[in-house]
Amino acid sequence: MKTIDSIPTSKIERATKILQTGAKVGINYLKYYGDRINSPEEAAREKLNRSNAGDIYDGLKNLKGSALKVAQMLSMEKNIIPEAYVEKFSLSQFSVPPLSAALVVKTFQKYFGKTPNEIFDDFDPNAKHGASIGQVHKARKDGKDLAVKIQYPGVSESISSDLAMVKPMAMKLFNIRGKGSEVYFKEVEEKLLDETNYILEVEQSLETIQQCSHIPNLCFPNYYRELSTERIITMDWIQGRHISEFAARNTDKTLANKIGQALWDFYMFQIHRLKKFHADPHPGNFLVSDNKKLVALDFGCMKSIPDTFYTPYFELALPENRNNAEVFRSKLYQLEILRSDDSKEEIEFFTEMFHRLLGLFTQPFQSEIFDFSDAGFFKQLSELGTEYSKNTELRNMNGNRGSRHFIYMNRTFFGLYNLMHMLKADEIEINTYLPQRKPAKVA
Repeated sequence: MKTIDSIPTSKIERATKILQTGAKVGINYLKYYGDRINSPEEAAREKLNRSNAGDIYDGLKNLKGSALKVAQMLSMEKNIIPEAYVEKFSLSQFSVPPLSAALVVKTFQKYFGKTPNEIFDDFDPNAKHGASIGQVHKARKDGKDLAVKIQYPGVSESISSDLAMVKPMAMKLFNIRGKGSEVYFKEVEEKLLDETNYILEVEQSLETIQQCSHIPNLCFPNYYRELSTERIITMDWIQGRHISEFAARNTDKTLANKIGQALWDFYMFQIHRLKKFHADPHPGNFLVSDNKKLVALDFGCMKSIPDTFYTPYFELALPENRNNAEVFRSKLYQLEILRSDDSKEEIEFFTEMFHRLLGLFTQPFQSEIFDFSDAGFFKQLSELGTEYSKNTELRNMNGNRGSRHFIYMNRTFFGLYNLMHMLKADEIEINTYLPQRKPAKVA
């Protein structure tokens, strides 16, 4: 893969790249209007989506940083954006152009005052993996194989300006109005800043390992403070396959359930017992090791949940609360889904909408064992998401709905559900997080 010798870091350089991408999108729309004359609307729209998705991704991949991270986040919203965008943006999870060897050495000299070869016994200058915020190299020191994650230059400094540039697109995509929208963008900005603080990530990683090491069939790499800085992290290299690659080739149903149970237990313990969880559940952050265990990586994005959100959120998983109109509506107000300035029509619309959504979304919690391989469940989720994304009545209403905590909570659950479905895990014990229960031990 072609390497990158420099990354635009100034506001002007990055804004120029965004404007160039915008110009390409504008040309695509002109072509689309012409295509509609000679082609069916659906075919013309599909061609437009593919052209726009390709041009937007090509523009963002060289900027890297938060602009590309937003694409990565959108790639997980399979029920919200067109498939062409999902396919293209999902490349940001694994496949982006890496930094050149010269730029890698320069980064080490800036933060360690030494070259990689002065720190490690062996260091591969060619990146093994690259994503939105950093890339991973393989190294060796004192007989140990190590993974060294290097943050792309200028990522942390450009977060605010990058978000300002992608904000108009995001607001249109999610039907967010100007009034009250800042709280949502502030939440994303804070989490992105956390992800660029590698010293914080090392501490969060060590804390999570200590708290979750008891969960069966789950393991973590060791992290090395003395070999890490605010822009470089060193951890153990664990031999394995990304969970998506494993799922695509695996034919062992028992093993799929073992890995799936470990993943489910990991998230349920964090959410319900720690009230703080790994909020970036995309396939690039999980491996299946050669000794057939789940490996959790990348603890830069951790989300804490206050009780004021946790309690009403999970109370809505109980059928008796969803089926009690007065209780249900009160919970929607607590979660800021319903607002004091809503019209009667908005109250009725969003009450009915979230009753349907929650009735489907909480299905896994209504049984002791759940089958995440059930295509019917995911088809219903997709169809319901598509229905509301095309709803003209919804487009005319204020889309600023819900507490800011929904952003990463819902992202995490959708990501978790998709990973479980990818694994075809079909015998998952759901309630292992309850105090009197212990995680299932799958041989």
